[in-house]
Amino acid sequence: MLERLKEFLDGLAPDTRPHGTLDDDPRVAMAALLSHIASADGAVTDAEAVRLQDLVAERFGIDRQDAGRLVDAGRRADEEAVDLYTFTSVLMRHYDEEARLRFVRALWEISLADGHVGELEDNLIWRISELLGVSTRQRVEARQDAAERIRGHA
Repeated sequence: MLERLKEFLDGLAPDTRPHGTLDDDPRVAMAALLSHIASADGAVTDAEAVRLQDLVAERFGIDRQDAGRLVDAGRRADEEAVDLYTFTSVLMRHYDEEARLRFVRALWEISLADGHVGELEDNLIWRISELLGVSTRQRVEARQDAAERIRGHA
């Protein structure tokens, strides 16, 4: 199964895979964490699913079909993972502070897509932010920025 997933990722955008291994692919790590947030309350709403696919397509400059496959790969990776560190450590190796902060904004956008942030979603974003070295102030500002962006799309 991992070999098929690796083949799919190799076909997406080989130039963006810094180390060429599934375990070290920041695209899968991001998709996994975004999927984790979307499903944190037990159900992924249509609004969350659409926003998730849009964010992945925008972030990686790929079409919606490839974004859907990457989201599926992230979801599967999330189902197999035992902790958040599995993914945040990949992001820490590949992205600077500003890129990690933009990612936290994306987490908030997914969480806010259905109109409210549940306690579990809020707690998960706090934990992910801490693991990514994003401060409390930055996390709160990222939430405000995400809320403004969501309102702008409504």
